[in-house]
Amino acid sequence: MVPDKTLLIIAHIPSDNTRLLADAVRKGAENQQVCGVRARVMSPLHVSPEDIIDADAVIIGTTENLGYMAGLTKDMFDRCYYPCLERTQAKPFTYYIRAGHDGTGTARAITSITTGLRWKLVQPPLICKGEFCDDFIQQCEALGLAMAASLEAGII
Repeated sequence: MVPDKTLLIIAHIPSDNTRLLADAVRKGAENQQVCGVRARVMSPLHVSPEDIIDADAVIIGTTENLGYMAGLTKDMFDRCYYPCLERTQAKPFTYYIRAGHDGTGTARAITSITTGLRWKLVQPPLICKGEFCDDFIQQCEALGLAMAASLEAGII
């Protein structure tokens, strides 16, 4: 079956650990039981408004930097916000944060921006906080699978 829906995974990957998380999200999204969805992983540096507009759903992955989202993630929102504003309303999305502390400032910022875009949060956000552990990988894989399966089923 040729995938007819696209799940865009916008992942900031500055370390080996964040690479593991992004790979896990992709692995979940590409689960062999999900046939109608193509997962596309992109760095926020390379995301254009058209990439977001063309996607059927979005997962944003970012680090917590000084209590805020990564600069490249913010830059992506800065570049894409107005071109997407009227064309992506109700876009299904979720996000995950690799947080060394608690992730609340990062979550608040993402919520503020995506509320302005009128996107629809369809899965609870995942905040991987504290010391890195293997549970984060399993949680990210489950997040990717849930989004892809929901997209394929037409739930989102």
